[in-house]
This record gives sequence, C-alpha cells and structure tokens, in this order.
Amino acid sequence: MDLVFADPPAPETPLRAAMRDAHRLDETAADARILAAAEVPAEARERIAATARRLVETVRRERVGKGGLDAFLHEYVLSSPEGVALMCLAEALLRIPDAETVDKLIRDKIAGADWQSHLGHSGSLFVNASTWALMLTGRLLRQESDNDLGDVLRRLVARSSEPVWRQAVTAAMRILAGQFVMGRTIEEALDRAREPERHGYRYSYDMLGEAARTMPDAERYHAAYAHAIAAIGRAAAGKSVEAAPGISVKLSALHPRYEIAQHDRIVRELLPSLLGLAQQARNAGVGFTIDAEEADRLEPMLDLVEALALAPELRGWDGLGLAVQAYQKRALPLIDWLADLARRAHRRLMVRLVKGAYWDTEIKRAQERGLDGYPVFTRKVATDVSYLACAKRLFAAGTALYPQFATHNAHTLAAVLELSGGRTTNRDDWEFQRLHGMGEALYDEIVGPDKMNRPCRVYAPVGGHEDLLAYLVRRLLENGANTSFVNRIVDERAPIDEIVADPVARLAALPQKPHPKIPLPRDLFQPERRNSRGIDLADPRALVNLHAGLAEALRQPARAAPIVSGRELAGTEEPVFDPSDRRRQVGRVVAAQPETIENALARAARAAPSWNGTPAEERAAILDKAADLYEENRAALMALIIREGGRTIPAALSEVREAVDFLRYYAARARADFAVPQRLPGPTGEHDEIGLYGRGVFACISPWN
Repeated sequence: MDLVFADPPAPETPLRAAMRDAHRLDETAADARILAAAEVPAEARERIAATARRLVETVRRERVGKGGLDAFLHEYVLSSPEGVALMCLAEALLRIPDAETVDKLIRDKIAGADWQSHLGHSGSLFVNASTWALMLTGRLLRQESDNDLGDVLRRLVARSSEPVWRQAVTAAMRILAGQFVMGRTIEEALDRAREPERHGYRYSYDMLGEAARTMPDAERYHAAYAHAIAAIGRAAAGKSVEAAPGISVKLSALHPRYEIAQHDRIVRELLPSLLGLAQQARNAGVGFTIDAEEADRLEPMLDLVEALALAPELRGWDGLGLAVQAYQKRALPLIDWLADLARRAHRRLMVRLVKGAYWDTEIKRAQERGLDGYPVFTRKVATDVSYLACAKRLFAAGTALYPQFATHNAHTLAAVLELSGGRTTNRDDWEFQRLHGMGEALYDEIVGPDKMNRPCRVYAPVGGHEDLLAYLVRRLLENGANTSFVNRIVDERAPIDEIVADPVARLAALPQKPHPKIPLPRDLFQPERRNSRGIDLADPRALVNLHAGLAEALRQPARAAPIVSGRELAGTEEPVFDPSDRRRQVGRVVAAQPETIENALARAARAAPSWNGTPAEERAAILDKAADLYEENRAALMALIIREGGRTIPAALSEVREAVDFLRYYAARARADFAVPQRLPGPTGEHDEIGLYGRGVFACISPWN
C-alpha cells in the first residue's frame, strides 16, 4: 500500500522545476534575482518618479470631499486606539453567536475610544456618518450625564427592546460594508456599475464567501457562480472578452478538500465543476479568472488551470485567467510557465498581477510547520520590486498573455505605464485593476479619454453583509496599517519623495535583505533552542522524498524488546498488527517480565546519584543528541507511528516534531535551571538561592492519543 501517492506523480517539467526551485529560495538569492529582473535605465527611473509625483500631488489636491475606504483608512489608522477597536470588532463579530456577548464586546471596545475627535475631521460624508454612529455608541456606553444628550440617550436605551449600542455599531459596520461590497446581489452590483462603466471602468465580480466546508457548501457556491455568470453575460452582450465584465472564482469555494493531499479527488470532482463554469463563461463572452489563495494551494491550482487551458471545449476563448501574487518568490517562473502554457494551448491567458493578501498567514504557517524557509518575501519593498520584475516579464510575453495590473501604488502604476513601452493605444492590450472602494482618486487620473485613457477593472465583491467580515478583515489588514500606500498617498505629513521612492534602489541599498525581525522558521526559538524541522506537505518534491523514506522504512521488519543496562533482552516475540488493517503485521515485540522490571528499577535507583551529579550541560547535550537522532530517523519513526497507531502522515509528523521540541526545550531548561543555583531576593539582607536537583527514579505512563 502506498502511504503518499495513489498514483505515481507526473514527471517534473523544466518550468515547474524552476517554480519549485524558487519556492523557498534563500531570500538574499531571491532578492538578487528580482533586482536583476526589475532593472530599468536611469532615464526611465526619472520618468517613473516624475509621473508618480504628479499623480500623488493631483490626488492630494483633489481628494477633498472624496469618500470611500481611502478616506476611512486615512481617518482611522489601524494603529490608533479607534482603529484597533474597529479591527477587534470586525474580527470578533465573525465568531460571536449570541447578542449578549456582542453587547459585552461592544461595551469593551467602543466606550473607551475617542470618536468625537474624529467627527468633522474628514471631508467625506461616509467617514462622518460612520463616526456619528460610533460616537453615539460610545456616549451610550459611557452613560455620560453631563449634558442633555446623555439623559436622552439613556432614556432611549431603557425603552429599547434591543440595545441601542448594538444598533449603532451595526449601522457603523453596515456603512463600512457598503464601501467594500458592490451589491448584495449580482443584479444590484451590475446596476451600480453602469455609471462607472460609462466613464471607462470595467468590472470583475467576486461572490463573497470563504472556503467550502462541505459538498453542499460547494454546490451552493457553484450555483451562485453560475447565476452570476448568466447575469454578467447579459450585461456583456456585444463586448470583447477584454472589455466585458468578468467573474473571479475561488477554487476553495468549489470543493471542501481543495488541497494537494486530495489531488486525485479534486481532479475527479472539482475539474468537471470548474470546466462547466468556464464553458458557461465562454458562451456568455465574459472573463473567468481563478483567484490566488494560500501558497499551499498553488500546485493543484496549476494542474487545474493547465487542464482548462488545454480543454477542447474551451478552444479559441481568451477569457481564462489566473491571479499571480508578486510576494511569492516563485512569481517570475510562474509567469514563464503561464506564457508557455498559453503558447502550447494556442490562446491568450489573462494574468492578474497582485501583490498578495495572505502574507501574515504564509509567515506564521512556515514558522509553525518548521519549514526550511518562507514562500514569500519578508520585506514589503522586496514585494514591490518583485511586482515590477513580474510586470516586465508580463509585457515580454507579448500576445501570449493579457496583463492586468492590480495596484493602488502611484509609483507602481507609473512604472507599469513606463514598462508598457508605448503600448497605450490599444485598450484591449492590457489594463489596470483596483479594489472596489479603494484607489478611486488615483485611477480617476488614469481612466477616461480626457485622462490617460487606460482601462481599469474594479474587483467588486458581491454578497450580503453576513458574508463580508472575513473579506473586510483581510482588506483592512492589507491596507489599514499606517505604512500602507493607501494611507500615505493622502497623508499630507508623508513626504512625497518617500512615497514615490524607487523600491529597486531601496532594496539594493539594504545591507541585510531578509527582514531582521523575522527569523527563519528553524531559528524561531533562538537563542534558546532550534525549532523542530517539518516537511512541506504541499511540495511535490518533499512528498517524493517522504514517499521514498517511508517505503524504505517499511521494508525493514520492526522489532521491539526491553533494554536494560544498554543490552536488549531476548524473550517470546508477539506479533503487532496495524489497527487500520488488522491483516497487516507491523512487527514483533518482546514484553518485559516482572523480574525484568524489578531489575531495571534497581539499576536505575543505583545510578540516580551519579546521574544527578552529572553536569547540567552534559545532560542537556544528551537530550539534544536524542532530538537530532529523532530528526535523522524521522521517516522510520513516522512509518512506525502510521502503521502501529493507524495515524495519518500529518499526525505522525506532528508527533515526531513534538518529541523533538520537548527534548530541546528541556535541554534548554536544564542549562538554565540546573547548571548553577539561582540567587533570590533577600529583603532583610540574607543570602537566598534556589537550586533544582533530581528526585530519583520515577515511572512515567505516557498518554496514548
């Protein structure tokens, strides 16, 4: 039985190999690659800076009275107390099922914030309306009695069947939601898009909702996508696929097990569903873009994209697209792979270039899993450089790709205009993109015949407010920090020279390319100890190596027997069977007899004083050596755990890593706590110290879980 693959993996092509080489590449080497790929002549850099400066100056001059999320994020920087309160509310309301707890949370987060200081501060009606709702709530919760308003509001609370503060916060969140969501239904969104479309904007609609948990969830999302494609198709009648509105699809919404571990199943179950939607989009004449998700999902996504691109049913249609995340180290070779796929399929593929919205998740996952490196750049400036390198590569692909540049950054926008090399006359040659509710002031200087006449497609979420919050949190985290370009472009205190600074020059000047405050996963607990090594179970190469290691381990018959005084004892051997398949023998075991146990305990008792006298450093070194041996023999230990315990591969890996972590942790504690006595405070001048010593022999009955 194969523990890793149901079928042998497909041979690795050179372009897929290049992606895998880059996936967790040393960051200094990865930065060198993107710096070389993003380089432009000095005169081009000067033109880019001048264009970016002109855009920022225009946006600042004309932003008065503008609404939208730009204004909101400028007023409520998320590092402020009010910004933190809003984020806590938005994130927590995702998970709170009952009104009582909601009320307690609102009381805690809203009452102490200074909302009144923001009232009238912004020229945006949207921001002031949100502030009124939040200030009203804060007054209610503090129960101010120093003026008539407080008395009126308290009487209103007493009469209300539902707490007024919950109504007020709900109103504030609804105002905020309205800026993020294009419409509650696709019909409402299409109707709202008509006026911007007349001014030169295009749209790509995203049906709100997170990953499917069950097949009924997936079927519901599939129906929503199908309904949306039909409605968008009616609105797109007569337009080219480039000019027509499109739809963005999340594969995780279409299958509850969209992961590499279920590769065969998603090809069998998800591909037909996806192909059906793509055929519907083709027949409707609309674009069909597969959204980028976490790095773990890229490998199966590429297999599905390749199958769609080569499908005879979609021949001759240029509406198939994929989002590429510039913060991933493999973004450049991914673009090369897409260009090659387009040429093999004799079609043009749409490529939406984004910077990436899951950075925090990618960093934390790599650290938790003890992986060899990060799939993303640890510095924001490196992502900006990678974006420019990817933009050059997209233009270099010629007619194989239709580039779609999603950015709210004036320097990036100016660089794309420069890199286009004069390809500005054909509106179906390439386009910009932005998020609904953001970047409006910036793109009003780009879109339209009286401006630069470049098309910009708006990524427009569609859905009810109950589906909004996960998306809202992701967007606020991405764009709400005070270092975000969305904030800085309208912040008069931020020098324009800093905002439009060349990221290539900034990255090249850094003496240390990786972020100094983000250690590699293996160094997460340093200087105390090393992190336990994990395996990237979403990496096909790692899976091939694991497969070989497990297969080799299972060829060796397992045997266990008591070891006393360093000598393995003989005895009657009993078979041990795999609990997941009782027909399969794992190995044989010799049980310890009562006299063996007595002998072992007696010897341990005699050795205890000597062991206690062994220096702490020597004892710690033994634990560290045991941890190293566990890691060296990881595949053999995992194979035994899988067979003897009927465990899955991730569970077996976690068990080995936990053992390694325990050993290294207690080695570190031994060095800290057992080496020398610790001095304690002496309030009356006495000399107090505490020392830790062994207590003799004890028995440990480990849990079986």
